[in-house]
Amino acid sequence: MGGDVTDGEETRTVPQDNSGTIEETDIEVEELDDNDEIVYEDDAEGNDSETEETSGAPVAPSERKEEEWMNDYEGALNIDMYQTKDNVIIKSTIAGVRPEDIDITVANDMVSIKGSRQKEENVSTDDYFYQECYWGNFSRSVIVPVDIDSEHIEADLKDGILTVIVPKAAKAKTKKVKVKGL
Repeated sequence: MGGDVTDGEETRTVPQDNSGTIEETDIEVEELDDNDEIVYEDDAEGNDSETEETSGAPVAPSERKEEEWMNDYEGALNIDMYQTKDNVIIKSTIAGVRPEDIDITVANDMVSIKGSRQKEENVSTDDYFYQECYWGNFSRSVIVPVDIDSEHIEADLKDGILTVIVPKAAKAKTKKVKVKGL
């Protein structure tokens, strides 16, 4: 069972807890138009706990002021990594990045790709209709699951696609050793 909460013509059921009792609470339900502003309970009571310069209405991430923690943020680079008979291939779409803005390092079996995509023009946030592209520093580190020859890695940037060719290490050939008796 439950209690009924009414708002004009609309009736809603409020579930009871397991003890069978329900606390009485005044709940105001109203429908909002597109132009109505959402006011949160804390704001309605006069609490001054707002962190945005708005009146408590939700703010889209693109409209927020850049916070300090965002200054050190690096975007994650999406990659494809696969193997051929002799190589491990890493590919990534990184349009708008110059070859000199990409740094590839290898440590043991980990390949790290870092770079930066810079805006060429300064556009006000208010002038954007959509802002979905990532601008700034990005990085990605992956562990290559096979033995690699880190001395002969090659990288190429063509048509906005970075291709890193990581040669597999030459497999040790098995050699039989004959044991001589003394």
